[in-house]
Amino acid sequence: MSHTFTHSADGRDYSGRTNIGEGFTPADGAPLVVALHGGTYTSAYFDIPGYSLLDRASTEGVPVIAIDRPNYAGSSPIEEGDSIILANAEVLRDAIGSIWEEYGAGAPGVVLIAHSIGAAVATAIAASSPAWPLLGLAISGCLVRVPAESREAWEALPPIPTIELPVPVKDQVMFGPAGTYSDDMPAASHPSNTIVPIAELLDITGGWIERRAEISGRVTVPVFHRQGEFDALWITSQDEIDEFRAGFTAAASVDTALQLGSGHCIDFHNASGELQSAELAFALDCAKTAVV
Repeated sequence: MSHTFTHSADGRDYSGRTNIGEGFTPADGAPLVVALHGGTYTSAYFDIPGYSLLDRASTEGVPVIAIDRPNYAGSSPIEEGDSIILANAEVLRDAIGSIWEEYGAGAPGVVLIAHSIGAAVATAIAASSPAWPLLGLAISGCLVRVPAESREAWEALPPIPTIELPVPVKDQVMFGPAGTYSDDMPAASHPSNTIVPIAELLDITGGWIERRAEISGRVTVPVFHRQGEFDALWITSQDEIDEFRAGFTAAASVDTALQLGSGHCIDFHNASGELQSAELAFALDCAKTAVV
């Protein structure tokens, strides 16, 4: 069973949710997983009933902390600077270090699991050689380039700090075609919906794309990546997958592939169980390698 939490580090607050608590016993050698959500979602993205990474991890004995990134839910806001994604990475790297000190006892290290804009943030964290023991990086919903109309749509938004995407529009771009998700979706995902900083939408479709290869080239830990076959937010093909993989020139290993039968938010599709089981297996493998 999961519950909400608040963590404070360096004068900043972070809300989120975790499966760590009464009744949870970590498996021997299990890593601490820290999960980072994408844009327009809170940490509840990882805890939707029937699709919960936290619940699935509990059955495997893997402790998970899903953090609300800056500007989301109860987490402190952040100034965007030149790149709000890199600004996220800087403060979250330090916050995860503090979380590791509090929750990491007995674990061999941390594995990051992240989606979409959160995947870009997690990649930047991994590239920064954090002081705490990072064991692996598992990401989804982030690739090489976006359709031109996506960038144009975000640039056409009014000059306001945040926006809430209309639910029908959001569901259209986050989900694949009918038959790739169950009857309870997309409605079941709506409790995790929230406003998004417009700066994130502009950064992920602009500055991040320009920086991606250089930042990915500094990641040294094993990488796991899945991209929804019908992802409408990224130009998605095997060639794009191959180019994305090629960016991780220093990674210990790279496992990246199309997730068949899924749209952008794989966690909310019929492929959810397959993705999450593979992510947790990857995390456990990273932990085993670390203690050998």
